Amino acid sequence: MTAEPLPAWAVPPRGGFTADDLDRIPELPPHTELIDGSLVFVSPQKSFHSLVVYLLEHALRARAPESLRVRREMSVVLGPRNRPEPDITVLRADAVTDEADETGYEAADVALAVEVVSPESEERDRKRKPQLYAEAGIAHFWRVEKGEGRRPVVYVYELDPATRTYVPTGIHHDRLKVSVPFTIDIDLTEIDRL
Repeated sequence: MTAEPLPAWAVPPRGGFTADDLDRIPELPPHTELIDGSLVFVSPQKSFHSLVVYLLEHALRARAPESLRVRREMSVVLGPRNRPEPDITVLRADAVTDEADETGYEAADVALAVEVVSPESEERDRKRKPQLYAEAGIAHFWRVEKGEGRRPVVYVYELDPATRTYVPTGIHHDRLKVSVPFTIDIDLTEIDRL
């Protein structure tokens, strides 16, 4: 029996892949991310992850001002070797084209990045991605973890522009109520009805 040949992207180029490569490499698995020049593939999604993303996406869309747009699972170019895909992104409305043919957005256009932590992505979602988002100047970051049962716990961070690191501003269990990047009040217990 002869093994099928590996796709060309299975072997990284010298120096690693670049953010532009994600748009050019054929047949990459859906939701492939680029972290530090390496391709990262996403594992199958658990129901908790899907429910939290749905809850937050719909609540944010309902409350976002006209100057902002909400996107789900779209990559963000943080630099030449980093193009992660936050679960939810809130970005400037003028970054969205009328044709809606963009495959990602620039970090300068992002007001909020949200990551829902999965067991296989804990290290990236808790450490590396927030570090990259902060270094790129994204002002707000939320990390969502699984609490009791199916209830989410939302950890809210704001960028300290002097150090380009995130500072925790709150931990939210049943209700997520913040005033930045816009006024947000989300009943997190709504997940029990999804």
